[in-house]
Amino acid sequence: MTTVTGHSDWTTLVDAEALAVRLGAADLRLFDCRFALNDVGAGEAAWREAHLPGAQYAHLDRDLSGPHRHGAGRHPWPDADAFGAWLGRCGVTPETQVVAYDGGDGAYAARLWFLLRAFGHRRVAVLDGGWARWTALGLPIDAELPAIRATTYSGGFDRSLLFDAGEIAARLQAGDALVDARAGERYRGEIEPIDRVAGHVPGAINRPYAMNLDAGRFKPAARLAEEFAGLLGDRSPQQVIAMCGSGVTACHHLLAMTHAGLPGARLFTGSWSGWIEDPSRPVATV
Repeated sequence: MTTVTGHSDWTTLVDAEALAVRLGAADLRLFDCRFALNDVGAGEAAWREAHLPGAQYAHLDRDLSGPHRHGAGRHPWPDADAFGAWLGRCGVTPETQVVAYDGGDGAYAARLWFLLRAFGHRRVAVLDGGWARWTALGLPIDAELPAIRATTYSGGFDRSLLFDAGEIAARLQAGDALVDARAGERYRGEIEPIDRVAGHVPGAINRPYAMNLDAGRFKPAARLAEEFAGLLGDRSPQQVIAMCGSGVTACHHLLAMTHAGLPGARLFTGSWSGWIEDPSRPVATV
């Protein structure tokens, strides 16, 4: 592959057209985050069949989550040392431009985006429209497994961005907004296809993450800013805590808000699956 010179500085989203001209850049690392909750091997199999040139695979369970511990939910937040070691094996340094993509809507790619941002890594973006738009445009793909030169990457997570279930009630009492990114019918407790209990955390506000999208791509920043401003009222972005089923699609809100010029929102890492691990916690339905 031809080496591209120059420098990119993508920190929220990147268009396929812009990424295409940077393929092969020495400071660029691509991560394929395609995944399916009902078939945890499907994303990796798809990556092996075809991916963006040079893309490595990031497995939601294996690479972007840690081992289970009580209250941490279905996709526990990983240990900082383990995450840093994985980044090093993938050839990422603090100066690397990282781009993550998934099948299209960015829900899984946003998890890697927020992991890196919470780790203090600034140059990370999600490919807007993901694999679906890239292939629709006829841009290059291949099936070669990339040769990666390992690096070292040590660091820690900014714990002020992360909350566990034991802290949520106090944050709600303090006036923070807990924004649930799950579909409305799951939030209302009408259905629950994944977790053992249906419903939501009392006091949570519902905004399905799909509302951040229009025709498979993120809405323009100004439109997202207007929508989130209407949701949050007089609260600052730092008073927002995003949640979902397991701390994955919640990251879509964190990405959307940052793209909209509203950075600083935080994550309920265990989310609904972590909340209900303690049967004494209250459950609301609408």
